[in-house]
Amino acid sequence: MEVQETRVQTDRVLTIPNILSMARLAGVPLFLWLILRPEFGGPKSDTWALLVLMLSGISDYLDGKLARRWNQISSLGRLLDPAADRLYILSTLVGLTWREILPLWLTAVLLARELVLLVMVGILRRHGYPPPQVNFLGKAATFNLMYAFPLLLLSDGSGWIASLAAIFGWAFAGWGTTLYWWAGILYVVQVRRLVRADTMAD
Repeated sequence: MEVQETRVQTDRVLTIPNILSMARLAGVPLFLWLILRPEFGGPKSDTWALLVLMLSGISDYLDGKLARRWNQISSLGRLLDPAADRLYILSTLVGLTWREILPLWLTAVLLARELVLLVMVGILRRHGYPPPQVNFLGKAATFNLMYAFPLLLLSDGSGWIASLAAIFGWAFAGWGTTLYWWAGILYVVQVRRLVRADTMAD
């Protein structure tokens, strides 16, 4: 089921929710630099990388909540929010795979889903439809992955905290990956229905 938004949309750009989303986007290269510093001879900066991820998660929650509460839902916000989610997931996949915390097969599975969704967006555009709206399942998948990645990063150490982080991190990663693909399959079904209806109308 898709998220249905009945509130009034605005064309304003400089709203508080949009500024939060822009700040979250600006944090993507910072996070990637922090997580990859050890690979290029720099000091380990996992604590700072985790802080950036935490702030990203908080801003992700706030921008949507404030947009609804203050009636500042905008077309730009609808683009920025999922773009920030996907860029954080992509940058985390690159960083954790590079450091061999994530196996290559898991990264390939998650990236394959993104490729499928990209193809679906292309098909929709060809038929004159906008990209599909974020649904509850897709949001749940993103939240699971955004919990999984910091925990898996924290597991790259020693001691009971790292062991506990690995257990919960892989649990969230498993649920997140499953929900991610489930949401992707629903997008494919949705696109197929729209295209079929469009073809029958012609």
